[in-house]
Amino acid sequence: MTNKGADMLVGLAQRASAIASGGFLAERAIRGGHAKLVIVAADAAKNTEKRMRDKCKSYKVPLITYGTGAHLGRIIGKEHRAVIAITDAGFAKAVYEKIEETANIMK
Repeated sequence: MTNKGADMLVGLAQRASAIASGGFLAERAIRGGHAKLVIVAADAAKNTEKRMRDKCKSYKVPLITYGTGAHLGRIIGKEHRAVIAITDAGFAKAVYEKIEETANIMK
């Protein structure tokens, strides 16, 4: 399930150049200490998910699974994206809270 509010915030983060999209750039942002939140598509390859989960755990970056690769790409105005990293703390916190809000509603 997706969250319209979270989608809009991620789109705003993209326009504010506060997104690193794609596995390579997201991983670089994690290693560089710039990633504040990593979003992995639910349909990402298992090895991609594991690699991101391991990196985020090592560098203490929150990771959430959200939407599909096509959906993530669409909300940032690009093609399919399995991984995006939000590099702005304010956007990361707001997106996390919006997505968590949806998860709580689903319980």
